[in-house]
This record gives sequence, C-alpha cells and structure tokens, in this order.
Amino acid sequence: MEYGVWSVEFGVGNTIKAVVLAAGKGTRLRQEDGDAPKVMREAYGKPLLWYVLDALSFIEKKDTVVVVGYKKDEVIGCFKGYAFAEQAKQLGFAEQAEQLGTGHATMAAAGKLSGFGGAVLVCYGDMPLVRQDTYRSLISAHLEQGNDCTILTGDSDIRLPYGRIMRDADGGFLSVVEESDCTEKQLAITELNSGVYVFRAPLLLDALREIRPDNAQGEYYLTDVPAVMRGNGAKVGIHRRDLGNEILGVNTSEQLALVEEIISVRS
Repeated sequence: MEYGVWSVEFGVGNTIKAVVLAAGKGTRLRQEDGDAPKVMREAYGKPLLWYVLDALSFIEKKDTVVVVGYKKDEVIGCFKGYAFAEQAKQLGFAEQAEQLGTGHATMAAAGKLSGFGGAVLVCYGDMPLVRQDTYRSLISAHLEQGNDCTILTGDSDIRLPYGRIMRDADGGFLSVVEESDCTEKQLAITELNSGVYVFRAPLLLDALREIRPDNAQGEYYLTDVPAVMRGNGAKVGIHRRDLGNEILGVNTSEQLALVEEIISVRS
C-alpha cells in the first residue's frame, strides 16, 4: 500500500496534526556520554528524531509540531544535509523552556493547536522504533470509533518500566497506574501504556489545564490526561497491539545500543 498524506487520503475533515515531544536533556545519557540533546543521539547514522519524523511522513510537515527545549537550536537545525531537509523547514516548533514533565511539554504546543478542531497525535522523539503502520492504525481506530482520546497500549517482549492499563468491568479504560505505584497484582498486568495518544485537540487543551503536578517529581504528566477527560465525560478508547520492541525509548547508552542493533536488522 502506498501511503499518501493523511489529509489527502481521508479528506480535509479528517486532517490530523502531530506533536512530537523532543525537549528532554537525556540526563542519564549526558552523564554517560557527552551533552547532546537526547533526540540528537545517533543510531545507525541518524538522529533518533529522524526516525520518528520519517515514520510520521504521512502527516504533512506543516501539521507537525516538534517541542524543543534543551539545546533547541541544535535540534531545529539537525536535518541539514538530509533528503527531506527542505520539507523539514515546514515543521512547526514550540519551546518548552523548563522541563516539567510530558504534560507540560504538550502544553508548550498549545499555541500551535489553538483553533484546531481535529485530532492530534502525541508521540516522542526518543522512540525511534515505532512503525508507521502502528501510528496509522492508532489514528484509524481513533477516527473510526469516534473517540475523544485513544491510547496506544500493548505487550512488549522487552522488560519496560511503563504504566499499566486499568480497565473497568466492561473492558473499558479506567486509568493508568505508573509502575512505581502498582500493587503486586497490578504489576502482573501485561498491557502497557506506550505513552502515545491521539486526542480531539480542543478537549486535550481543556484537560491539560486541569492536570496538576501532585507527584513526587512535581511534574505535569500527560498520562493523567485520559483520566481527566474520562471524568469530564469524554470517550476514551484503547487501541491494543502487540508492540514488541517498538515502544522502547532511549534513556541509557545500553538502550541506545539496543535500538541501533534493532534498526540495523530492520535495514
């Protein structure tokens, strides 16, 4: 199947924007190996962020917002010399001046989403293994089910310290419980929260205004948004897939080496 631009393939009414969170310092990586921004770490010859934007190539660059922060100029200028460098100039950028969590990073893109009534995919610049098919499948499920929020969940063949998905008696979404807060019974749940979502943009912005940094880190978590939306009567759906190694993020040099190995095999 040849992939067209989403707005062309599905009509103007189904246009979608993407927000890529790419502001992090990568503290553990900096301690281990220099001070480059996390998303600028290279795997198999290209920055991590390159792989993410390549997987999102079905969404127009003008509808893609990259949230930058640490060494923002280095991130913004990272695509010179690549084949789609000219297209990359169309990307939108938003700045998260202070790193106060994933919810706070998403808030930084609010100005780019103001007045937009469609769907917005939120994903991460340090997760280079998520395939285009996975993003597209998530978006399709969101649109077909008429959801206000759709969460990408799944099982992984890699041990990951991710939140567990809590479902109600009918199998619907109830909440996300972070691994550090899980009971022994909850830790046995294999359905992980990938951290990748599609939202109805206006409801996302409303919910972001409601989340609070009531946690040990004093940060605003994007993981709190689906529960806030559900509490407000929004329709929150789950799109579960066998994600394998796709949702591996890069926080350490060991994870970077593993990602590079996986990419080399894929190539």
